[in-house]
Amino acid sequence: MSDAPAALVARDIVRSFGTGRVVDGFSLTAPPGRRIGLIGENGVGKSTLLRLLAGADEPDAGSIVRPADLGFLHQEMPFTAAATLTDVLDEALSEVRGALAEIERLSARLAGAEEDSPGYAALLDAYGRLLERAQEQEAWDADRRATMVLEGLGVGGIRRDRTLGSLSGGQRGRLALASLLIRRPSALLLDEPTNHLDDNASAFLEEQVCGLPGAVVVASHDRAFLDAVCTDLIDLDPAVDGPVRHGGNYSAYQAEKRAERERWERRYAEEQEELDVLRRSIGTTTHRLAPDRGPRDNEKMGYGVRANRVQSQISRRARNAARRLDELERHRVAEPPQPLRFRRTALAGPPAEGDPSTEGDPPAEGDPSAEGIPSAEGVLVSLRDVRVPGRLTLDRLDVSATERLLVTGENGAGKSTLLAVLAGRLTADGDVRHKGGLSVGLLAQDTVFRRPDRTVRDLYAQALGPERAEAVPLSSLGLMGEADLGKQVGRLSVGQRRRLALALLVAHPPELLLLDEPTNHLSPRLCDELEAAMGPGPGAIVLTGHDRWLRRRWQGRELRL
Repeated sequence: MSDAPAALVARDIVRSFGTGRVVDGFSLTAPPGRRIGLIGENGVGKSTLLRLLAGADEPDAGSIVRPADLGFLHQEMPFTAAATLTDVLDEALSEVRGALAEIERLSARLAGAEEDSPGYAALLDAYGRLLERAQEQEAWDADRRATMVLEGLGVGGIRRDRTLGSLSGGQRGRLALASLLIRRPSALLLDEPTNHLDDNASAFLEEQVCGLPGAVVVASHDRAFLDAVCTDLIDLDPAVDGPVRHGGNYSAYQAEKRAERERWERRYAEEQEELDVLRRSIGTTTHRLAPDRGPRDNEKMGYGVRANRVQSQISRRARNAARRLDELERHRVAEPPQPLRFRRTALAGPPAEGDPSTEGDPPAEGDPSAEGIPSAEGVLVSLRDVRVPGRLTLDRLDVSATERLLVTGENGAGKSTLLAVLAGRLTADGDVRHKGGLSVGLLAQDTVFRRPDRTVRDLYAQALGPERAEAVPLSSLGLMGEADLGKQVGRLSVGQRRRLALALLVAHPPELLLLDEPTNHLSPRLCDELEAAMGPGPGAIVLTGHDRWLRRRWQGRELRL
């Protein structure tokens, strides 16, 4: 036990798949008490890195030292489908129960040994270390804690004789998380731990993780969780000097990124101003050097001497300015990328093919069944006594032209169904009225493109039309990487497909924008930018959201189903 490392340490880790490096020279020191968040776009290697740290995968190069009792959430539970909840709990508590039994055994040996006898000091040391570890694990309170953890994660009501095979995937996931919290390992690795957790369970998990004495490394898109738990954040998005570690929680990370952006913008503006001054100076100096003026009569005697001296000074200033201009242009500060914004352009008319982004009906250009039916002035969609049997019941809803509406509720409450009704994609009982000619865009949770054989670049141009695609280049939106533009749409990841669907809406925003869980599969940085873009965005926006960070900061109207 004395040889077990207290910290989780990785040095120069490299892991490649095929011809690409997913992890390239990553190093990490996670001492006890530090809770480190891994953030970045999908595909930057967060899950791969956790598997390497856990020992579930081996690096191609580098070294990792980890505590022997390290816990990893995404490891398969070592149980068959026939195992029961009792079996899982017994396994989670086995180390604690074994430690308590060993403490009793050592206590009895110490009681019967003389203090000056051989081996007494070693026995006392072993007892002290075991006692310290048992106190860290709260061993004497383990059974009560097990019950509390199960309740806190929403699986306390499951009978202890239920088999794992009879549980849902979400229940098994929460049970795996519960077994780790009950164990209280010396180091804990978590991959998206708040998936499938409601607000109460997420808050409980935050409290438990913050109370762990050991190191924690977590990969998460949940900004509320990162803010509540983390002492450090590591940004894995590509950077010149590799991954960047930031001290503090997510709020501190946001503040640091804002300050960094402001410094970048200020440096860029100052350099552009200096470049303009130098170019004007060189232009003026060149004009002054031109032999376009002869001497006046009263200065003919000294003209040659003075002219040569002046010309020499002007020429020297011109050379200095030219050298400085050349230096700045060779090492110029890159222009800061534009943040995500809904781009209204001067181009008129709908995209070339409407919006062919997803399977099913295209977003409505007005509900054909309601064309010509007037709604209240300034109202885009009006719902009265709407019913979709088994899915949605809503007495009244008016969506204005400048609406900002967040729809919340439990799973199954009808949030996605409501968006489909507002989009005109789902027929409902009751009175549904759309403004004539209304343009509607819907970002659904599941994005499946009709033509998976098209490249990203071709689909974007075909969907928007060549003029609009040229006016708002896909690469300018920050949603798709340059290397992905030539890929076939069918080869994109779930997150990449969703970002492409979002790009089509951002580049050609409709009058009514419907977003179903818009922050799913987006990095925290893109989530922040999307939230900022929705405030001044054109038209009306209605969205659903389980994202706690978004909901806590929402400034518009809220409808709970």
